Amino acid sequence: MVKEFFSFLKAYGVIGLAIAVIIGGKLNELIGSLVNDLMMPLIFKPALKAANVTNVRDLQYEGIFYGKVIGSAADFFIVALVVFLIAKFVLREETVTKK
Repeated sequence: MVKEFFSFLKAYGVIGLAIAVIIGGKLNELIGSLVNDLMMPLIFKPALKAANVTNVRDLQYEGIFYGKVIGSAADFFIVALVVFLIAKFVLREETVTKK
């Protein structure tokens, strides 16, 4: 039974998948911190001062939190850029294409 279990883990690449999930989670935390703690204050500093807030996600107009949309869009584009750069440079792909 134990041998069969280890064979299952090898055959389906469960260990590699688990490692990828752990590394992906930590990469997500790193990129989130990069976006929220470094890039957002630098990029949106004038808007934040004018609106008297410290976080771009707190920007609102009459109860409409447009800052959350701006923050989420910035998160998405930065994560997409990092994934592109990993595919391009780390994996040494000539062109990034779907396989």
